[in-house]
Amino acid sequence: MIMQNVNMFEMAVKTKMRFPYKGSISVEDLYDLNVKELDSIFKTLNSQLKQVKEESLLEVKTKEDQILDIKIEIVKYIFKCKSEEEQLRLKAREQKEKEQRLLEVLSKKQDEDLYSKSAEEIMQMIDELKR
Repeated sequence: MIMQNVNMFEMAVKTKMRFPYKGSISVEDLYDLNVKELDSIFKTLNSQLKQVKEESLLEVKTKEDQILDIKIEIVKYIFKCKSEEEQLRLKAREQKEKEQRLLEVLSKKQDEDLYSKSAEEIMQMIDELKR
């Protein structure tokens, strides 16, 4: 699978492959797009693929058909990477929020514990801090 991706990207670079987005963009530019923009490109390419398949009576794939297939695979690959990255960011944010909430609850519990102590115990704690 990794070798297939390398070959796919190698071909894209060697052929200076361009993708339909606000004119045309390169493979590197695809990584700057969000998933909605990538989906838009995918739909455009998929539409082109359907037209090619509808218009041809031949089963033989032309070089243009193969390039179109590679473009679609590249967009799908980058879309998948971006989606996974977003899921990881969301999970990290959720964990951080949960940790913050737990720290707040812990702080309140510690405060409750302090309020339940007697004045003498609190004075003794203060004296220990001064040493």
